[in-house]
Amino acid sequence: MGVAATPSRPASGSGRTGPGRAYWLRVARETADDLTTDAVTRDQAGKPPFDEVSRLREAGLLTLLVPAESGGGGADWATAYTVVREIAAADGAIGQLLGCHYFLSWSAGFLAEPSLAARVEQRSAAGQWCWGGGLARQEPRLTLAGTARRRVLDGRQSYTTGVLVADRLIVRAVRTDTGEPLAVVVDPSRPGVGIYDDADPFGQRLAAGGSVEFDSVEVAADDVLGSLSADEDVLSPLAALVSPVGRLLSVQLRLGMAEGVLAEARDYGRTGHAPWHPDRPAGPPQDPEVLTAFGELTVLTRSASALTDQALEAVHRGLARGEDLTYDEYAEISVLVAVAEAAASRAVQESTARAFDIVGARSASSRLGFDRFWRNARTHTLYEPVAHRLRDVGDYFLNGAHPPFVLPA
Repeated sequence: MGVAATPSRPASGSGRTGPGRAYWLRVARETADDLTTDAVTRDQAGKPPFDEVSRLREAGLLTLLVPAESGGGGADWATAYTVVREIAAADGAIGQLLGCHYFLSWSAGFLAEPSLAARVEQRSAAGQWCWGGGLARQEPRLTLAGTARRRVLDGRQSYTTGVLVADRLIVRAVRTDTGEPLAVVVDPSRPGVGIYDDADPFGQRLAAGGSVEFDSVEVAADDVLGSLSADEDVLSPLAALVSPVGRLLSVQLRLGMAEGVLAEARDYGRTGHAPWHPDRPAGPPQDPEVLTAFGELTVLTRSASALTDQALEAVHRGLARGEDLTYDEYAEISVLVAVAEAAASRAVQESTARAFDIVGARSASSRLGFDRFWRNARTHTLYEPVAHRLRDVGDYFLNGAHPPFVLPA
């Protein structure tokens, strides 16, 4: 069993000369505003989001985490998390698509040897690739067979975020000779790769999810990034941070959707109509039950946001520690992210469900599109349930048990 590669740098964008955080946050808000204008019609049409990916690409958001010296935006994870949250508030599906892209494109540089990571980053920035795929354990497994000089990838992955629009995929495949799980990059246009638009979810319809099949797809040496083994003698504490870093993207996605639905319901109540349907009146904004509901959901969402800030600070410290990070420190970081996951999950499910009561009977109108928030949130939380996260938190605080190494779905 090979040793997992040492990350080429502790945090994305070290020594960067990019535009800076304020610039990217302004770009994210402008892009979110653009996505908001036609969010309802796009969701109802349910078409693969080629146009939406073009908007992200034109805004420069696809290369946000690539170091400036490699042709990217040179931003850090704190900025990327905020960008995903802004986009998710406008469109949860595109927020998921962008978050998945950030995690997978960054993983390429984190899991691979430094020279290979640099080549991947430069090619990704030059082509402004959109990344899709997934590294979570799945059954049946994808398999990688052959020698170091010629390997072939086989199998089918039932659900893959971004697969319908991705320029590159990263998937988890198991070596047939040793059983070691590896992260593998695949060009979806290669012979033997089949892409299928068969997910048909009721929410997150624009996350470009579908299944992908690999039939004896040739894999070059540079396409194998590194090991995904969870064995502590293989996976260093620093490399293990790929798990909480990725899971914190899911937290930001949930918070963005929770904040998005509350903002939309608030604006509806304040103005007396939906911004894009001025002819439809809203309910009275001084109703005591409405005010109480707004208050409860604001407390719930801001509490989850505060816990998320704690988790973000812990992830930042862990990345900054680099090779000095210990397994105990990694466990604390992973648990803090799990706490934030649970809080954000409750916040988004409560907010998207109770927004209907806040707006009233008018929220049943498909023209207003309030239902998209609930559908998107419920779909995402089904794919990323938090029951096991709560068990991990309890086991850690009661028994000191380290949480398992789990990658986001």
